[in-house]
Amino acid sequence: MAKISVIGSSSMDLVVTSSKRPGAGETVLGESFKTVPGGKGANQAVAAARLGADVTMIGRVGDDHFGQHILRNFEENHVHISHVKPVTHMESGTAHITLAEGDNSIVVVKAANNEVTPTYVEEALEVIRNSDIVLIQQEIPAETVVYVSEICAKYQVPLLLNPAPAREVEESVIANATYITPNEHEAAIMFRDMSLQEALRKYPNKLFVTEGSNGVRFFDGEQEVVVPTYKVEAIDTTGAGDTFNAAFAVALAEGKSLADSVKFANRAASLSVTKFGAQGGMPTRREVEEQL
Repeated sequence: MAKISVIGSSSMDLVVTSSKRPGAGETVLGESFKTVPGGKGANQAVAAARLGADVTMIGRVGDDHFGQHILRNFEENHVHISHVKPVTHMESGTAHITLAEGDNSIVVVKAANNEVTPTYVEEALEVIRNSDIVLIQQEIPAETVVYVSEICAKYQVPLLLNPAPAREVEESVIANATYITPNEHEAAIMFRDMSLQEALRKYPNKLFVTEGSNGVRFFDGEQEVVVPTYKVEAIDTTGAGDTFNAAFAVALAEGKSLADSVKFANRAASLSVTKFGAQGGMPTRREVEEQL
């Protein structure tokens, strides 16, 4: 089993469905309400575990009901949680999502996720050093991402940076990362001073740009390669990017080629959009291999 450490956010998604979005000072009647575990880090940890990896999550939750629910969900999905410690002075992270009129509006409260600090991550140094690959995102403090990139470089542990949500990334982090997986919007923010083609050529076999239904683009040292995605009837695209990153990490950790790793990740992501929910649609290893 591939050993993967995921360093990132854990939260509870509070999802309201309504036929109408309320304006300022307005009250409307909703149609449904659900609470489901989320957070980019947690999503990627669960996805990797379902794909057969030995996954350790490194993160924080609040000492509250939501935190207990998040921890139970990790355990049910066979994710190790010895490094997901409750914060006593702060609530769990939440995402407040309104689904209305064919679109969503989201307010994210990072809360306990802000406590995923370099000092906290240092407590998991031995786990990180023994990982086949480390997976990290940007819903935690920027200085933590810098620190993780430094220790992964120091101990020669492959690091997959999923630079989401979009923000500028330190040049040292880009240099230290082994693989970087922005979407087109995130790539434009990361590489403001160059075109996508220039960025791809500058970082061959490192920069993998996800382009939704158009597939994944990278430069293999000689030419641009586009690995097409799989055509499916999408029901809910939430969590597709997290599934892609988790599956890409699993395949790389298992020694698959870059092209085969992207193909595996595309297949997993395509299956994830055929069901509702970020984690609800994440496929098992058997489901992916049956479709490859």
